[in-house]
Amino acid sequence: MSLIPPQARDALEHWLDTQKSLNGASENTIKAYSNDTADFIAFMTQYSGESQGLGALGRITTRDMRAWMAATRSTDVGARSLARKLSSVKSFYRWLAEREGFEPTAVLTIRAPKFQKKLPRPLAVDAAKSMIETVEYQTPHAWVAARDSAVITLLYGCGLRISEALGLIGADVPLPETLRIVGKGGKERVVPVLPAAREAVQGYLKICPHPLEPTAPLFRGIRGGALNARAIQDVMAKARMQLGLPATATPHAMRHSFATHLLSAGGDLRSIQELLGHASLSTTQAYTAVDTARLMEVYDRTHPKA
Repeated sequence: MSLIPPQARDALEHWLDTQKSLNGASENTIKAYSNDTADFIAFMTQYSGESQGLGALGRITTRDMRAWMAATRSTDVGARSLARKLSSVKSFYRWLAEREGFEPTAVLTIRAPKFQKKLPRPLAVDAAKSMIETVEYQTPHAWVAARDSAVITLLYGCGLRISEALGLIGADVPLPETLRIVGKGGKERVVPVLPAAREAVQGYLKICPHPLEPTAPLFRGIRGGALNARAIQDVMAKARMQLGLPATATPHAMRHSFATHLLSAGGDLRSIQELLGHASLSTTQAYTAVDTARLMEVYDRTHPKA
């Protein structure tokens, strides 16, 4: 933040504190907000040739905004990333305009660039099951094999994010029939735990060489520390090569598979939204596009008139 004038820096830090304390934004979100908005203010300082104090920030024009967007795109930033940066800046400006009493229309009316939204890339049902079975054969250590299988079973069986699964502690076991999960932004949700997931975790605990303490991580690394997400990513990378699955077969794809397979089996979007912990139904609706795309593939491949 070296190019940001003190007034603007103080305002930015105050806004970030507000986002974290009142709105429950995650650390990753706060970091993105900070970087995006700081880069914007630094650009405006250089572009205008004047210190971007609060008064100068309130006088930014539509032309200024377009110059920033053009300069950002020229650095090989894609449309999706630019849209995210613009969203960060707009969020900051809404807060700042209300606090300082200026008109933020020039910033808020700028349209984000259009981009093709990426659809979730789930695994087929058989592939998801094969993945859980195959990760067990990637290590000579029986307890590590049981651990990896238990983690991936939780991702697929409960729709957990990898960070949520690895955030479980000793006090969470034995896993109950329903588990209270604190997800992004501190949002809580209750997810059912399938018998297969409970059994997988208990199987891992029976042979785990590290003592289970109430406040200690449930899933341990080789030396007894908290298991790193990278270890699960690596073991899935090995398994997917053996199974001939694409690079999109990642830990997060197991969560996508959970949602897509529920939808295919007749689950309603609202229920799936709650199970995934999505703040907006529009995020969950992406799975309907996946389901429709898969249906059309089957139609094109099998219908006599296709």
